[in-house]
Order: sequence, then C-alpha cells, then structure tokens
Amino acid sequence: MHKSLFLHATKTNQAPTRREFLWQAGGGLGGLALAAMLGEDNALAQNGKVSPLHHPAKAKRVVQFFMAGAASHIDLFDYKPELIKRHGQPSDFGEHVEAFQDGLGPWLKPIWDFKPYGNSGKMLGEPVWALGNVVDDIAFVHNMISKSGVHSTATLLQSTGFLLPGFPGAGCWVSYGLGSMNDNLPTFVVLPDHRGFASNGVKNWDAAFLPAQHSGTVIYPGQESPVADLFPHKSGSYITRESEAATQKLMADINRSHAATRASDQRLDGRIRSYELAAKMQLAAPEALNLKAEPAHVLKLYGLDRGPQSWPKVINDDEETFYFAQKCLAARRLLERGVRFIQIWSGNDNSFPRRNWDSHENIKQDHGPLAVGMARGCAAFIQDLKQRGLLEDTIILWTTEFGRMPSSQGGAGRDHNPYCFTNWLCGGGIKGGITYGESDEFGYKPQDRANPTQVYDIHATILHLLGLDHERLSFYHNGIQRRLTDVHGKVIKPLLA
Repeated sequence: MHKSLFLHATKTNQAPTRREFLWQAGGGLGGLALAAMLGEDNALAQNGKVSPLHHPAKAKRVVQFFMAGAASHIDLFDYKPELIKRHGQPSDFGEHVEAFQDGLGPWLKPIWDFKPYGNSGKMLGEPVWALGNVVDDIAFVHNMISKSGVHSTATLLQSTGFLLPGFPGAGCWVSYGLGSMNDNLPTFVVLPDHRGFASNGVKNWDAAFLPAQHSGTVIYPGQESPVADLFPHKSGSYITRESEAATQKLMADINRSHAATRASDQRLDGRIRSYELAAKMQLAAPEALNLKAEPAHVLKLYGLDRGPQSWPKVINDDEETFYFAQKCLAARRLLERGVRFIQIWSGNDNSFPRRNWDSHENIKQDHGPLAVGMARGCAAFIQDLKQRGLLEDTIILWTTEFGRMPSSQGGAGRDHNPYCFTNWLCGGGIKGGITYGESDEFGYKPQDRANPTQVYDIHATILHLLGLDHERLSFYHNGIQRRLTDVHGKVIKPLLA
C-alpha cells in the first residue's frame, strides 16, 4: 500500500455498501479513513479514539475571495513611493519583458493616495479604506507569482493548483479531506459574481477525478431562485410536498439499482447524493439565505440598511457594495450552518465600461467601484465573524489570478503582471497585522526573486491550519498520487499565529 494517507470523511446516514467499502479500502484509505467512514470526524476526535486529521487543527472552515480579472496590487495594497517619484518617465525594467498587450508605457504612479491604518501602520489605497478597520487582523503576502499571464490558466492555477483543466478545486479537496459539518447544506458553496462566471466557469470548482459529491454548489444570494432548480417550476402547481418526496424516493431506488451493476462509476453515487441533498436543501436553503431576517444593525454593518423594500433595485456607486455585501452576509449565514468551504467571486463583465478587474484601459474607472464594494463587504464580514467568535476558526483568503504592471497602458490602464501580485489572509491560525514577502521597488517582481511565494504555498498553509498535511492528502488517479499542491508547496510558518 502506498505510504500516502488517503482521507475520505464523507458524511452519510446509511451504512456503507460493500462497493463503498471496497472502493475506499482498495484505494489505499487505511485505518484512519475507515474510522472516519464509520463515524463523524468530530465525534471520533472528541471521543479520543482515532482522528482523521494529520495534526491538531486551528481552523474548520475556509472562505476564498477571488477577484476575477487580476486586481492591481500596486494601486490597492502594495505601496510603491518609487513609482510616484518616477511617474511619467520611460519604464526601464532592466530586462526584456514579455507583456500580454505590450503595456510597457511610462511608469504609472498609484492611481489613489495611500494612508497608514491600524496599529501595524499598513499602507492602503484609498478605495480599500474600509479594510483599515480590520487591517490588524490581516496578513499580506506581496511576493506572489503566477506561472501564466493568461486569465484562464492563471485562474485555474489559483483555484485548483494546476494550469490545465481536469483537476479538483481547492474547496473540493477540503470537502474530500474533512467531510461535511452539516446534514442539509452542501459542504462546498460557490457564490459567483451576479453578472456571470469568471474564466473557466465551473471548472474552477468541479470535483474532476474526486468523488462527484465534492463539487461546489452554485448559489446566487438575493435572487428569486438562489439555487437553480431547487424547487418545481411555477407551472408545476400540481406538485405537492408529498408527491415530490415520493418521486425522489423512487428516483433514488432506481439509481441505486442502476449503480449496483456499475461498481466502478463513482459519478452515480455523486448523482444520488446530490438528489438527496437537494431534497434536504428545500427546507434548509431558504432559511439560510433569508438575508432580510438579519437585524438592522447587521444590515447597516454590511451597507445593506436601505431596507428590504429597495432590494434589488440599486443605483449609482452603491451597486457594487450592495451585491458584494449580499454575498458576504450570505456566506456568514452559511458558515454558521456548517458549510465548510465558501468561494466568493467578484468581477465578470466584458461590457464597456468594464466591471471586472481586468483594467487595461482605465484603472480608476474599473477598479474604483469594485474595490470599494469589495473592501466594505470584506471588512464587514471580518468584523461580523469576529464578534460571533467565528473568525478564530475560519480562514479567509483573498486572491486574484495575477497582478498588474507598474508601467502604463494607454495612459490610464495597466497590463497583466504574472511576475508579482498580492494575496492576503486572516482568521483561523493566521497572524494578523503583518506583511510577509516584499516586491521590488516598482512592484514588478518579488524583492527576493529566488524565493517567491506561489499558490502551492498558500494551499499548503491553509491545509496545515485545517489539520491536513498537503503531501499526504492525496488521491490515486491515472497511475499518479494526485494532490492539491502537485509536487510543490511549503507551509508559510511566519504567517502562523
């Protein structure tokens, strides 16, 4: 048996079938996974028997904020006085630069003024001022690099750990490794931008070769039907709760009979479980997503205090705050109800003027509203989790696929910069009020080019805080022991509290 430890802690109300037992045991799952299969992971750990974790965990949940299109680190988080000094001068990188759209115009100073915030004195750009209220809870990583300057592949790298499609999203790995903390809601939830999906769409959160039930479930908070096809269409007025339950039971029986003759097809189990979960969600999801049930002071914290009668009619610059804050508040309610991993997306609109982070033409016009809305929502979310005692065991990761160049494109925009960008983290086991890794004087590349931070290191650190060793959380697929971090990754110990 391979030395890698396979984790499989899927929660179920039924005893494992012979096929399930053989699949798990034959797949190299071993004693720990067998124990996890026969009982809930938390109960096993509390009873002092066997824990499915590799080491004690500091966190139970993860929330990933993803800025689709590539947010500019040097205009929001990574203050570069040298760009102010050299503004308008011809850019000279000291080496040949392969730019995505040849955006190598003169040096362009930060679009907005920066000011220090918090006891840490962290410099933040004007649009993200709201994060100043929580900046001492945040750890910034300014020396991130990507392996690609193309949106689709770079987005996959940040969401799945691989440049090519066909690999599970990070949330799928967490679901697979730790299992569910609730009976009636998905383990992994995705809250897309209300305008549509980012590059790659569902490939960013698909389970790929992992069991299908670990895929992300897409939810749109605030919409009339936040979960697609959860309830019968309005034309089906003849459908009753009893007939719906009977139909689902019949479908489950037929599917299980079908699956029994196809022992190697894991998709069938995933489909059956998705039907069963959908039935439970019909009761749980509407209550979990009822944002209007929140008290007035909470709605005010998130900037949603204009009254439910105005939803979703929003105008002017408050629109981005409104839509992003809705997702943040919905995320908090889902976390409270046991959702393990939540992915929140910002920016997906190819109309003009843009409403995504891919600001080739005009940083101020594109980034401004998005950054303000993001910062208000994130700050409120962190404050809300903190006052409820949830921040201490919830990891928050803010990311984007790459950064933007310190040179100008067309005078007011910036080109892609895969050579350097910023992530930030806070919550469950993260040391707040610090900066790890520096970029050079222009924000073009890491200051220490031999030791950049990559997504593998971020993923390894998150799994570590969840009690999982990123080198041991693996799945045998096509003759290879696959893992989220591929063959890379190290835990970033200076980030740990």
